[in-house]
Amino acid sequence: MELRIESMTCGGCAKSVTRAVHSVDPHADVTADPVARTIKVKTTVTVDAIQDVLEEAGYPATLI
Repeated sequence: MELRIESMTCGGCAKSVTRAVHSVDPHADVTADPVARTIKVKTTVTVDAIQDVLEEAGYPATLI
């Protein structure tokens, strides 16, 4: 899945986003691109669960 995160603007944000995803799926493959403000996630967890955890972390995400 690919998600757009408007509030992810730097490498620190990308690390926080990655940590949030790994909190629900420690084995998820996360590729964050702060310049494009997108992440790609390979996971078995639902997109809703990923969006919920990102929202809780302060990084609301929209599915692309």
